[in-house]
Amino acid sequence: MSSSFLFATWSGGGAVPPTLSVARALRERGHRVRVLADRSLHDEVAATGAEPVAWTTAPQGDTTDPAQDLLKDFEARTPMGAFARLRDRLVCGPAADFARDTLAELRAHPADVLVSDFSLLGTLTAGEAAGIPVAALGTTLYPFATPGAPPFGPGLKPATGPLARLRDRIVAEMTLRPWAKGLPALNAARTANGLRPVESVISAFSRVDRFLVLSPRALDYPGRRFPDHVRHAGPRLDDPVWVGELELPPGDAPLALVSLSSTFMNQRALLDRIAQALGTLPVRGLLTTGPAVDPATVRAPGNVLVTATAPHSAVLPHAALTITHAGHGTAVKSLAAGVPLVCVPLGRDQGEVARRVEHAGAGLVVGKGASARTIARAAGRVLHDGSYRREARRLADEIAAETAADLAVAELESLAARAVGGPPRR
Repeated sequence: MSSSFLFATWSGGGAVPPTLSVARALRERGHRVRVLADRSLHDEVAATGAEPVAWTTAPQGDTTDPAQDLLKDFEARTPMGAFARLRDRLVCGPAADFARDTLAELRAHPADVLVSDFSLLGTLTAGEAAGIPVAALGTTLYPFATPGAPPFGPGLKPATGPLARLRDRIVAEMTLRPWAKGLPALNAARTANGLRPVESVISAFSRVDRFLVLSPRALDYPGRRFPDHVRHAGPRLDDPVWVGELELPPGDAPLALVSLSSTFMNQRALLDRIAQALGTLPVRGLLTTGPAVDPATVRAPGNVLVTATAPHSAVLPHAALTITHAGHGTAVKSLAAGVPLVCVPLGRDQGEVARRVEHAGAGLVVGKGASARTIARAAGRVLHDGSYRREARRLADEIAAETAADLAVAELESLAARAVGGPPRR
């Protein structure tokens, strides 16, 4: 039985490919899928077989062009400043606009299920107002406080004693306070659509039927406990449509893949230092700059091939190491291939991803200001200490087990069956 799904996403870099991967999977099973998205994403949406639909009043951007980036969090001087941009420019500030556009689309083309990037609270508000099943997609680790894990954001180690637990309580309170400034805009969107105000922004994220975490459960802390509406649906490992063809550097030395953000995060100087580090090691380097950085601007030694993009699914079987900003997509694809990492987090969720990689024993973390010498030392250690590859391969086995079935599609079809009163498809 074919169902109708309305997806909603935004030009959020690494959050886009996993969202569109789910949309593609539903289309391949015969469902009708429309995707509300920034115009800059419409070619990617169309490549999945889904129908792209433009936002009309909600803000739009293009993360491949720093001038058109919606958040411009690379301009923020502090992590709190970067957070404020996310809150005010995407999550809460334009909530009424996202709600208005989503409800207009649902009136024009009714859907059985609304599937939205979890950060679009305005869209989630629209689904609640429309009275249809709503699924939020989390394209990274589950980002809210739960028992068994430190507060999300600062990249803290798990608590092991009373002082660390006190630290967690203090930090948790500190991370909640900045959300309060976004509450008036969010509640204005809710009341405009006949919904009661919420007491906190954080509580609004849980007003969904399902929160699907597109991340390996195996990567998160073993003792972490999650709310009942949260489901780990496993990562999406297919490449974006824009990655291009495979080209490997010549030779038979160990291959090091370098992949920083697909969005602009002031990473060009770091790319130079990583290239310089690889020039001191007996490796071949494949350095991908992403769409936001011109490969010609990176100074690379002779053993490093610099290119804008590369299909990770084809590169990683050849790789001995990945050096990355610890973006969720690159990190998880590397682990799924059994490749250990050196993580150089630049911001956003990357410190949390890097901390999990290190906690699992599958890689090392160095600071974003690390010198070429420090990066080379970390890379050499990961390459020569077999424990890192062993733990990466352990995670690869667990990720393979988690992705043996498409749990995201199964959950969404179950919601659709509930909406129309029929049994889920098998």
